[in-house]
Amino acid sequence: MKRSERVAGTIVGAAVGDALGAPFEFGPAGAFSARFPAPDTTGEMCGGRGWEPGEATDDTQMAVLVAESLLERDGLDPPDMFSRFQRWAASGPRDIGLQTRDVLTNGMPWDLAAAIHFQVGGRAAGNGSLMRASTSAVYFARGGRRVTMDAANRMAALTHGDRAAWEGTAIFHELIRVALEGTDPLDALPGTLAVIHPGHRERYATVLAPDWHPDQATEFNGAVWPCLGSAVWALRTTTGYEDAIRAAIDLGGDTDTVAAVTGALAGARYGIDEIPTRWTEPLHVRLPGSGERVLRLPQLLDLADRLGA
Repeated sequence: MKRSERVAGTIVGAAVGDALGAPFEFGPAGAFSARFPAPDTTGEMCGGRGWEPGEATDDTQMAVLVAESLLERDGLDPPDMFSRFQRWAASGPRDIGLQTRDVLTNGMPWDLAAAIHFQVGGRAAGNGSLMRASTSAVYFARGGRRVTMDAANRMAALTHGDRAAWEGTAIFHELIRVALEGTDPLDALPGTLAVIHPGHRERYATVLAPDWHPDQATEFNGAVWPCLGSAVWALRTTTGYEDAIRAAIDLGGDTDTVAAVTGALAGARYGIDEIPTRWTEPLHVRLPGSGERVLRLPQLLDLADRLGA
């Protein structure tokens, strides 16, 4: 398989998972399969909870903002990326995480906003930095493990002051990098865990272990480590993109983000051709704060091509 097919699978796969999971967010486990019990069922991009059929959420919206900053600024420019996030947040997006909203609207500069939020609140390990990392994972993948994990840390820190969020995003970046090279990302887990911050290593080793199941999570999957652990579990226990996405959504809870992270990993592993066309055809991403722009499959494929170049 060509690298470009894996790159496209990563970007489109994340967006598809996001859009499929959105109507089931905060719902019970098994809701997706209860409604669509058989594969190849039409109407799975059903919409709901305010989302149109095939419409991606804030997960993909922020991933696109990340991508456009990286491409237009020729690399990581934290003030520029933060400014784009602020403009988006100020436009009133339909969905935005509470922590992300607080950081982007507290009036503090880009290099202090997340840190002060964490100091005041003491909790900032949500999955909001992980959910938007598919595009940056592709962009930095050619730089090698150190470069891609360092970039993940720096970008996560823009909105999340808790290092747990940085490390989860860095692990995700590295798994995507390995998958784009055609290697099984699950095989890279031991080496990846060995280089993350020691203070967070045990937590991630637990949720990324081969025998871990999301039922064992001690926190809601809106937290970064059970979210990533659930996505890796879905990848580990299935044999294709479609099955991985179904497994992720059927966990319930924060279904759009768990499915977006799963979709990126599975898309990188299996490639764009394994993502059903019945899911990609209605896919679209509205960009609040960017005029009336709406990205569909051709625009997402073009974005993937530029990110992977």
